[in-house]
Amino acid sequence: MAKPNPYPMEYRTYPNTDVTVSTVGFGLWTTSTGWWGNMTDDEAVAMMREAESLGITLFDAADTYGNGRSEIQLAKAFRDRRDKVVYATKFGYDWYNHSGERKGQQEIEHDWSPKFVRFALEESLKRLETDYIDIWQMHNAHLEQVRDGELCALLDDFVREGKLRSWGVALGPAIGWLYEGIEAAQRGVTSIQMIQNMLEQFPGDAMIDAANKAGTDTGFMIRVPHSSGMLEGKYTVDTVFPENDHRRHRPRSWLIGGLEKVKTLQFLVTPQRTLGQAALQWLLAEPRVMNVLPNIYDAEQLREFATASDTPRFTPDELARVKELAATNFGVTEEPMKYKGTMTPPDAQPVAAHA
Repeated sequence: MAKPNPYPMEYRTYPNTDVTVSTVGFGLWTTSTGWWGNMTDDEAVAMMREAESLGITLFDAADTYGNGRSEIQLAKAFRDRRDKVVYATKFGYDWYNHSGERKGQQEIEHDWSPKFVRFALEESLKRLETDYIDIWQMHNAHLEQVRDGELCALLDDFVREGKLRSWGVALGPAIGWLYEGIEAAQRGVTSIQMIQNMLEQFPGDAMIDAANKAGTDTGFMIRVPHSSGMLEGKYTVDTVFPENDHRRHRPRSWLIGGLEKVKTLQFLVTPQRTLGQAALQWLLAEPRVMNVLPNIYDAEQLREFATASDTPRFTPDELARVKELAATNFGVTEEPMKYKGTMTPPDAQPVAAHA
């Protein structure tokens, strides 16, 4: 089992499990998909090994990232150190039978049948060169899957078989999926992976509120903690993204409006804490957040984020000020967010707690 390393990193344990994770994790979609620039497998492995040397133990992959590439990269990096790290990966997309190019958030067909799910698990175990997965997540699950008792029972069976240590749901691909997250939290799913950051607090805050009101033990894994890089504090009005970078397809208003919002958060930057580190500390002020997954694509950035736990915690005044700014959208007027997934109350259905 993964044990904390002696570095300035904080570790948290998912409730009702023995899965302990570094609060700052490493997401492999930057190393394996080409959507954040190209990286060779050797470069990816070197960066992951450096991440572990800095105390990062949680590595989040998906079987569909690079058609298995992210899981193969994990095996190359840690096949001789499997018990020192935590593997989180995902399932649900039938990329085995899909032909054609995929770009950005374009989805392909899911297959949630028991036969395919078991097949996907065995294939991931082969690529990872391991006999167990620490956190296995339904990849971009819809409400139907969150409510699927047969699917949840199958995943519980895998835990009893020792092939999984725990399982959860990953919500996406875009921001939204409010009631998928609320019902998963009410049912006590071990881990919910969702988008949340200082600039995009809804609907993640509502999912956390749902877990609190239901009194379940759900923990949260946060992706896009820097609002697609905006909260790293490096963008300017002259920033141009590479052609293969998914941010290039965003409207310019996203860049200009985001820069205006970031100006209001400069009070968080101190000689001891960068804006990028503050963005992570803000999320980790919530005790239900088990870990955050910043997009990491170079060594300098890796070191900055890995040491975020060693920077000053948010004070009550800082938390209150961010809340006040968010209430007015940081003083920026823009088009309403277009959310994905189930954003209005679905038909009532009894909520059963996760076993």
